[in-house]
Amino acid sequence: MYFYVDESGNTGNRLFDLNQPTLYYGLLSCRKNLDVSAERMLARLRSELDVPRVHASELGVRRLTPVYEALTKYQKHNDVRFNFYRVQKRDHAIISFFDQVFDSGMNDAVEHEHYFTPLRYMLLLKVEHLFDDKLAERAWYARINQNKLECEEELKTICLELRARLQRIPDERSRELIDGALAWAIANPAAIEYGASNQESALQISPNVVGFQQVLHGISATSASVGRPVRSIIVDRQSEFNNAQQELNNLYRAMRGMEHDMGVGMPKLDMRNMPDRDIEFRPGDSSAGLEMVDVYVWTMKRVAEQKSMSEEGRKMLYSQRHRGR
Repeated sequence: MYFYVDESGNTGNRLFDLNQPTLYYGLLSCRKNLDVSAERMLARLRSELDVPRVHASELGVRRLTPVYEALTKYQKHNDVRFNFYRVQKRDHAIISFFDQVFDSGMNDAVEHEHYFTPLRYMLLLKVEHLFDDKLAERAWYARINQNKLECEEELKTICLELRARLQRIPDERSRELIDGALAWAIANPAAIEYGASNQESALQISPNVVGFQQVLHGISATSASVGRPVRSIIVDRQSEFNNAQQELNNLYRAMRGMEHDMGVGMPKLDMRNMPDRDIEFRPGDSSAGLEMVDVYVWTMKRVAEQKSMSEEGRKMLYSQRHRGR
């Protein structure tokens, strides 16, 4: 299997850009090497559209009609599969706060079952209810702050503000649990280890890398369901996160073959079919597969954001309903 990965909505660790609240990943896969097998089709489309490369955002919905028609036909005959992933950046900031402050391995006031069982999700929803956008933004920038003392002071201030809002939560038991965790964090900010130790660790908790976890699991699941090994993983080249993506791939590669029980009521961490391949990073204009996945991502993004879409574009996506995710 050959895999091609593109992303959209990248603002790095600047999560509160109102124009791009969501990070998207697209994963295109095929038994054939699309850089070889689809090149003739794309060359014809480039010539017909008089462009050096088929780039969806430049062509727009109307001019993409022949592209949609060609891709719909091609994916039917070649079993091309498209997976679509997204990370809501505001949610990511709050989840990142919760995962550090309410981890029972870090915070002595949090019981094991309130973090390592599905009870964590109920507690997370209650904690999220205490945040507004401004406080979520402050929590995120403290999370990636590399100055240890500044981070600890900001964490204490944020936790104090959250405690002051506890009456927003109607049930007493939840207030008690959250208050205890926040009070312990205020008293022991160094033990929470909330900030980033360096630039590399800040990149590792970015939505780009967290979202890329889902891409790697998608590659694993697709390879297993089709019964074909991973031949190549080609990712659109960009300077900021490619190294972090490769490091994550190396980590998952080292865990290949493992299956880990995450606790009562939790899903298993299944690493049995993780790809045993290095990632190849390429410019988008040097790969027909990347050219194709760009169209899928842009089109699915428009549908997800409830923007106008042509019938041809919807037909292309609709034919993925039993192939992709």
